[in-house]
Amino acid sequence: FANYCMNNTSSSEEVSWISWFCGLRGNEFFCEVDEDYIQDRFNLTGLNEQVPHYRKALDMILDLEPDDDVEEFPNQSDIVEQAAEMLYGLIHARYILTNRGIAQMIEKWQQGDFGTCPRVYCENERCLPIGLSDVPGESMVKLYCPKCQDVYTPKSTRHHHTDGAFFGTGFPHMLFLVHSEYRPKRPTNQFVAKLYGFKIHPLAYQMQYQSASTFKLPMRTMHGNSK
Repeated sequence: FANYCMNNTSSSEEVSWISWFCGLRGNEFFCEVDEDYIQDRFNLTGLNEQVPHYRKALDMILDLEPDDDVEEFPNQSDIVEQAAEMLYGLIHARYILTNRGIAQMIEKWQQGDFGTCPRVYCENERCLPIGLSDVPGESMVKLYCPKCQDVYTPKSTRHHHTDGAFFGTGFPHMLFLVHSEYRPKRPTNQFVAKLYGFKIHPLAYQMQYQSASTFKLPMRTMHGNSK
């Protein structure tokens, strides 16, 4: 909150906490959640049990006046700010499953805000953010390619510390269930391993693995005989 206040007071125009947070370096994957959605307590059901300092964190997100004790103790304001970031992330994961949230994320997706698939045969297909867990702290955000339907680590290191739970495990799938017209076709080309111009038969690797598993080192045999 102290950082938010410092940046906000340096500008002649007032910036909401949500706009400030989404504008931070590394938070480019987030969309701005409508305040009407946050103010509807039904949408926040259960979050008070997951987020410490829930009430103060919520007030911070909605730009409500902080309590006097938060202003008097800067250390506590830092703790509340961390709680606000966690709370916003969990709200965000729910919001992007709604029609309005999906529409906002589609706009960012079409602008290429989330990056492209590194797979050659996906031909720079635009990716979507996804979490591998819905539990905060378990996994950082990944990128889902709707073409090859696989996940990748974001290219920029500034996104390597964004919690995947803030996007959830089901967001891309919900998007394409609601808007099937955006789902790309699976790639027709696939990499084929070759050696001297000839395709390597899959059985070649299988036979190699089998040989390796049954192979015994001569030294072990010699030690066995010496006993």
